Amino acid sequence: MRIIPAIDIIDGKCVRLSKGDYNTKKIYNENPLEVAKEFEAHGIEYLHLVDLDGAKSKHIVNHKVLEQIASKTNLKIDFGGGLKTDDDLRIAFESGANQITGGSIAVKDPDTFISWLAKFGAHKIILGADANNEKIAVSGWLEESDKELIPFIVAYQKENVSYVICTDISKDGMLQGPSFDLYERILKETNDLKLIASGGISTFDELPKLAALGCEGTIIGKAIYENRISLKQLENFILS
Repeated sequence: MRIIPAIDIIDGKCVRLSKGDYNTKKIYNENPLEVAKEFEAHGIEYLHLVDLDGAKSKHIVNHKVLEQIASKTNLKIDFGGGLKTDDDLRIAFESGANQITGGSIAVKDPDTFISWLAKFGAHKIILGADANNEKIAVSGWLEESDKELIPFIVAYQKENVSYVICTDISKDGMLQGPSFDLYERILKETNDLKLIASGGISTFDELPKLAALGCEGTIIGKAIYENRISLKQLENFILS
């Protein structure tokens, strides 16, 4: 299972939110590159970079941060937040993104999202399936849609989606443990899905459990920043 630390960006700074609420913003580092380099120094190869300003303003904003991290580390970065147009994607890929994540766009403009899958390939495009009470949420989680989580994922698998990041918003940033039951159900009701678990990771012991369920990767945010999980533990997990 891939270990994918998260860096969320507001105003060019590394922050975390609770349940996606911008009013809960906590700044952890003024310099995201420093954080990324520390991850890399502990054997981590992947990074989940979220442009929270972009998610709010509905277009890419913090691409300079992406460019800086991509050019000064070897991390494979998946980038999301506010990607709505072909131009947003062009900027993200030109700035060094290895993959992009589309969430709101997949709900509100499926034709565009499907065209991205055709143009760039399923290995480059991740479906962001973020849910509250198993209903898909959009616009930086500021809105809830009427789409049911698992049917939404299954429908997009028919369009050749293979990577899905699923965040249970009720768990995100709360350090109360991930939604094991939900991930288990998703994996049972889909075929060959590369499911990346996100939200609620709070202790190291949860990682082997997610791996045993069959998750392809897991995104870890606040647990690292609040020193609940050490980078040394992650390094050992990667090497084991």
